Amino acid sequence: MSKLYFASVPFVKEQVTYALESGVDGLIVPADQVRLAQGLARCEVLAYEDLSPVTLAAKSDEEEAARRLKAGETVLLARGWEVIPVENLLAQGDNPLAKSGALLAEAANLDEAHLACGILERGVTGVVILPEAAKTLKEIVAQCKLAQTREPLQAATITRVQSVGLGHRVCVDTLSLMQRGQGMLVGNSSAFTFLVHAETEHNEYVAARPFRINAGGVHAYTRLPGDRTCYLGELAAGQEVLILSSDGSARTAVVGRVKIEVRPMLLIEAQITTDEGVKSGAVFLQNAETIRLTAPDGRPLSVVTLEAGDQVLCRTDQAGRHFGMRIAEDIREV
Repeated sequence: MSKLYFASVPFVKEQVTYALESGVDGLIVPADQVRLAQGLARCEVLAYEDLSPVTLAAKSDEEEAARRLKAGETVLLARGWEVIPVENLLAQGDNPLAKSGALLAEAANLDEAHLACGILERGVTGVVILPEAAKTLKEIVAQCKLAQTREPLQAATITRVQSVGLGHRVCVDTLSLMQRGQGMLVGNSSAFTFLVHAETEHNEYVAARPFRINAGGVHAYTRLPGDRTCYLGELAAGQEVLILSSDGSARTAVVGRVKIEVRPMLLIEAQITTDEGVKSGAVFLQNAETIRLTAPDGRPLSVVTLEAGDQVLCRTDQAGRHFGMRIAEDIREV
């Protein structure tokens, strides 16, 4: 996921303050203003003079940028870059044996920022929003953070629902309010995750808590931004999690609190038939009416009424993670 920087060159304190209020991840300022900028908020501050912008006007420019990236440098692409050279630079950085620096790209409007965030479905390391976009900065930051990720969801068929006794489950309370059809991807395996619905629904006993996902057992995987995973039991306040809608669109939310408590649990299993055959997965969720999975049309389905044959939204993937990062290895998780 691309970081969002605001470039204040020359330095304008009012613009920098507005950028910080808009939610940028970092600042780029003249070297003699770095200390002042660092005193305004806790965020990454880079000196513009250290970046040496590269204009991608010819193949030789791309080759020079690739050389600098392989040397571990931070490369700033000047506005006017085109998608294909940037794709080439990002693809070279995928080589696990290569030392790769950070690739930043300038953008002066929402369309350019969106494009930079989505190249090769993951984007450049950082998008540098130029001063001419200062008036629309809040919209650029909000839209880019909301639209950087999509996850391919499929309808899976429930095959078993079984009570399994007590276990530690994880409630994830976020700093964001969710809507019907939204939740987190959780599963026993990183290769098969279920869209666990947020607590957006009212009933006569419990008020809705649309900031919360009662996500499942402590051992379960959940997907994070940037194609990473972690165990639910490892989540902590201040960490970003991935929130999905039933249409596959995704955004990030910050964890405000994690509650781990002993509760009665259900084992829920499902399967999907693909061109490669039948894929199966499972998840452990609390045995309570307010815990829900998500139907293909976005409706929340309570786990206490779930039956074999019902359909829910899931995501399939290739198994293989090491400390949450994707790796290629022969692995089987059941």
